[in-house]
Amino acid sequence: MSGSSRRSFIRNLTGSAAAMAVGSAAIAGENGSVLIESLRRRRISVNDSLNIGLIGAGGMGTQDTITALKIPGIKLVAVCDLYDGRLKDAKTKWGADIFTTRSYKELLARKDIDAVIVAIPDSWHQQISIDSMRAGKHVYCEKPMVHAITEGPAVIAAQKETGKIFQVGSQGVSSLGNEKAKQLLKDGAIGELNYAEGFWARHSPTGAWQYPIPADASPSTVDWDTFVSNTTKRPFDATRFFRWRNYLDYGTGMAGDLFVHLFSSLHFITNSLGPNKVYAAGGLRYWKDGREVPDVLLGTFDYPLSAAHPPFNLSLRCNFVDGTSGTTYLRLVGSEGSMDIDWDSVTLKRNKTTESNDPFYIEQMKKAGTPVTARKRILPPEEYKFEAEKDYLGGPYDHFNNFFEAIKSGGKITEDATFGYRAAAPALLCNDSYNKDMAMLWNPEKMQLIKK
Repeated sequence: MSGSSRRSFIRNLTGSAAAMAVGSAAIAGENGSVLIESLRRRRISVNDSLNIGLIGAGGMGTQDTITALKIPGIKLVAVCDLYDGRLKDAKTKWGADIFTTRSYKELLARKDIDAVIVAIPDSWHQQISIDSMRAGKHVYCEKPMVHAITEGPAVIAAQKETGKIFQVGSQGVSSLGNEKAKQLLKDGAIGELNYAEGFWARHSPTGAWQYPIPADASPSTVDWDTFVSNTTKRPFDATRFFRWRNYLDYGTGMAGDLFVHLFSSLHFITNSLGPNKVYAAGGLRYWKDGREVPDVLLGTFDYPLSAAHPPFNLSLRCNFVDGTSGTTYLRLVGSEGSMDIDWDSVTLKRNKTTESNDPFYIEQMKKAGTPVTARKRILPPEEYKFEAEKDYLGGPYDHFNNFFEAIKSGGKITEDATFGYRAAAPALLCNDSYNKDMAMLWNPEKMQLIKK
């Protein structure tokens, strides 16, 4: 990077992007090599009220609803779930006047609902998302958008046909951290991108999807027949119902639950359409509880040259038996530096080089008849930290705010069906690669599987 472009880059570091608010505070370290910028979000007022319904009142659905209700003007009017205990709990949490039902179609038939949160097993995402849009509802669907690689085009078509707002729930793409990383990459902060890596580490029963099973779970309190109506029919099994992520009939494993977040953030930051080659490996190392998916998963991906970015490689890993940490990160590496990206922060490191006047090196080059060029040596990196202010409400809040603002004003959605499918597809192909022990080829532009 030239001196003039470097000065421009430093100015950009302390400038405010449109999505950031007004007065980012920059603090330089004593040696000038560390800069901390406080990221702020401009508050957007919501004047018009919207009524929402919740389809799937489990852990994620409950958390989504709690987040959505923090936004002014949002009111929950109805909840659907196949387990009676969750319906009772909904009335306790959100009021006795909340309408509850086991039938999502009964909820969709209500005229007082503007939008629905779809937070159900992956096997139901496509059908209920499409049915919701055709019923005139806007949809916030948890990730991954679909359960199978073949299901994406129908959701995309339904969004286009109905004109309804459809947001996929990889909340990080709306976060301050992702927005700042996108700006930094565009400004040339790490030079030319050549590699990225991401990681999820967990070490707890809940983190490994060993969710508690209610004592009253039975065929009378759970609508099991509906749960399995679109897949393999089996006798009632409370473990499969409450720990569905562990089973291929209903879930999409580590890749669909966690890799998809990393794909979403990576694609948002780089404007990428996705990889063209996918390979995965892993195994069941600890949680041998009857699950059908691995608890350690590795993925490698080739991203081809595109109008948005140079060719680069991606490495992802997920470990549910990690005894050292319970964390996640996404790192982008370029020719001049790297970025570690979280939803509420970015750490940028840039290597510095300087010319060497090593006399031995110069003399040896002269004796060899080789032109003497300045040798570089690596110095400690410059480091820039960008951290959200303490009152930042987080990526999930921003993601819902984007969803509701798009409904009200017709603004652009952050993660629509096409974006969501391009994030889900490589995750789902990880499962295919792992199960078939072979690389999977994908056309990210046409969103089509390439058969060998």
